[in-house]
Amino acid sequence: MKKMVLAGIGLVSLLMLGACGNKEADSNDGAKKVGVLQLVQHPSLDNAYEGFKEGLAEGGYKEGDNLKIDYQNAQNNQDNLKSMSEKLVNDEPDLLLGIATPAAQSLLNVTTELPITVTAVTDLKEAKLVNSDKKPGGNVTGTTDMVPIDKQIDLLLSIVPEAKSIGIMYNAGEANSKIQADLAEKALKKAGVAVKIKTANTTNDVQQVTESLAGETDGIYVPTDNTFASAAAVIGDVVKEKKIPLVAGSTEQIDSGGLATVGIDYKSLGKQTGKMAAKILDGDAKPADTPVESADTLKLVVNKEMAAALGIDPASIKEPK
Repeated sequence: MKKMVLAGIGLVSLLMLGACGNKEADSNDGAKKVGVLQLVQHPSLDNAYEGFKEGLAEGGYKEGDNLKIDYQNAQNNQDNLKSMSEKLVNDEPDLLLGIATPAAQSLLNVTTELPITVTAVTDLKEAKLVNSDKKPGGNVTGTTDMVPIDKQIDLLLSIVPEAKSIGIMYNAGEANSKIQADLAEKALKKAGVAVKIKTANTTNDVQQVTESLAGETDGIYVPTDNTFASAAAVIGDVVKEKKIPLVAGSTEQIDSGGLATVGIDYKSLGKQTGKMAAKILDGDAKPADTPVESADTLKLVVNKEMAAALGIDPASIKEPK
């Protein structure tokens, strides 16, 4: 009986040692850890995340192989941003990714030591994420989603050349959106077109704002705004019913209910960011010395279904020179 008890104790000890050994092996498997914080779920930001993973893979880091990703989505809630940032940083990852300005700022508020890459941020310097685009100087770098506002306004005016009034709608609480809206207003006034601006703080207000502008203007412009992107389908229903052409900042917003844009493909932008992150993980680059990058490519996107609903020939919509 005594021998059986001793044998049992020995077996338990071996199992415990084995478990400890496996845990140690797991913790030393060489996989890099990346923490991701996304502001809210909508096609543009979702695509940026998918592109980021593709960029990392091309750089030699594949999830489930030599890469572990902790993905957190704050669903546009400030309390979530804070708690999720703290969770990600406390896990001591090798690198962090912030998708959209508030997410990037939230991560930086928690750590100035861990390397942070960001994407879907319009102006990193204005957001106080970097000292300058050419020489970030801190622990943050990444890609800007600043779009060619002048080209987008020229595109809208080419679609409605007789327009007397154009509407701009965005969330005034999003600094990136205000930067773009101000540039759009300036371009429209330079073209001699009256501008009507309406803002919405939540997605619940978007439909009312869209209906109001659609009834007062000849066309609508929407920057790459997270609140309005989250309600893109609702916006599409309104402008289709009112037969008002809408040009938006991102290609994803057009797919969800706008008419056309010359814009950024967020998956491609995320992929650029992923490649930058891979170099940082390799130890070949540091955020402080890695210049902020703009989108490699822009493309003209036309929603043919929306064009048909508005009685516009899709082939007549051309990219401005």
